[in-house]
Amino acid sequence: MHASFAESWAGPPRLSRRSLVCAGALAGSGLSLAGLLRAEASGLSRSPTAKSCILLFQFGGPSHLDTFDPKPEAPAEIRGEFAVIATRNPDLRICEHLPRLAERADRFALVRTVHHDRSSHNPGAYYSLTGRRPLNPSVTANASATDFPCPGAILDYLHPGRCDVPTAVSLPTMIADGPFRTPGEFAGFLGKQYDPLFILADPNAPNFAVEQVTLPDGVTVERLRQRRAIVAQLGQFRRLQEGLAAVRGMDAYQQRAFDLLTSTAMQQALRLGDEPDSLRDRYGRTSYGQSVLLARRLVEQGVRFVTVYYSAGIGGWDTHEDNFRKLRESRLPTTDAALSALLDDLAERGLLGETLVLWTGDFGRTPKVNGKAGRDHWPACQTVLLAGGGACGGRLIGTSDRYGAYPLSEPHRPDDVMASVFWALGLDPKTIIHDQLGRPMPIADGEPIQGLFA
Repeated sequence: MHASFAESWAGPPRLSRRSLVCAGALAGSGLSLAGLLRAEASGLSRSPTAKSCILLFQFGGPSHLDTFDPKPEAPAEIRGEFAVIATRNPDLRICEHLPRLAERADRFALVRTVHHDRSSHNPGAYYSLTGRRPLNPSVTANASATDFPCPGAILDYLHPGRCDVPTAVSLPTMIADGPFRTPGEFAGFLGKQYDPLFILADPNAPNFAVEQVTLPDGVTVERLRQRRAIVAQLGQFRRLQEGLAAVRGMDAYQQRAFDLLTSTAMQQALRLGDEPDSLRDRYGRTSYGQSVLLARRLVEQGVRFVTVYYSAGIGGWDTHEDNFRKLRESRLPTTDAALSALLDDLAERGLLGETLVLWTGDFGRTPKVNGKAGRDHWPACQTVLLAGGGACGGRLIGTSDRYGAYPLSEPHRPDDVMASVFWALGLDPKTIIHDQLGRPMPIADGEPIQGLFA
């Protein structure tokens, strides 16, 4: 199981509310009744429109002009090589290489005017993943224990799901810009016990298995329970270490690992082979496609927040060179298959209404094609797609200018996108959490996007 980059931090510890509920450990946890009530008060603040969220993150920055905001009337050096096609929404045309999504345009909303000012991958991704403007704009920005938490960690802290599945899961890779681990993937200042569970295995591999939730050969659940009881007894002799947050954080992490190792729901979710070949083919026999299918299986089993990274490890979207060939041959057909299959699959299972799907990335890409047939980083305008979970299908929110360079109407920031996610999940974006210095911070700086929800 992944250990976060907060190993050395020894700030104030926090005990998971889920651990309290599952273990009935209020008396032994050191948490007062008043403290528990304060924790409960920080949970749901309104009726949610979504029970869960699937975040599809396109690391590298997808070109908005070559996906969901084409400019066919612009000069050739702006519009690029692709034609546009009509969709089920008479007001919407999208890239010709997204035909399946064109047929499902009534199921998703597009916000074409998301913008920010961080043009390097890690700061841009951090901003889009957390809705929190990074103070460090450098290309060398690295994940740390002082980062603002990812939304799955916040959800786990404020309103966790069931005991037998993790609240948040990320797959099939982590993301990084070269040697610099991208901030925004982890729990940051909440502590590593709130990190998502990372499934770092290729769901498209024929021997796909997840070591984090697989018992070793010859080890039964009962034997594991006995080992855990012995560890718990030995733990009584570690009183000198009880003041170390890192130790208590690891205890919470071990508790979660044990819950998952013995969880029928997680074992069931990971059995991709149970799906018919025809459905797996619809998602696409790619790492990304099968990861998106696995995301559906995870939310079906009760996981509340799943992040799927279309990362550099499986292609990515950083197309400074040869943009059109790369998009035409892999990124666009892969996206078209996986996202359209996800929308259909969720709808057929009665899950689309309660599952918010968010498709986004670091930033957009330059309107003008460069000398290497590529497009460069462009945070001044990008398109974000949302579907399900109360988001109104067929909506177009905001208009970019004729070159797709800047918002022309209804500008929004990643802050507003993340506020919308929390709003859908039933959390007031103004809910306060505290960083490692005890400073109060709202979980989102923005406001829910008007017109996105009915």
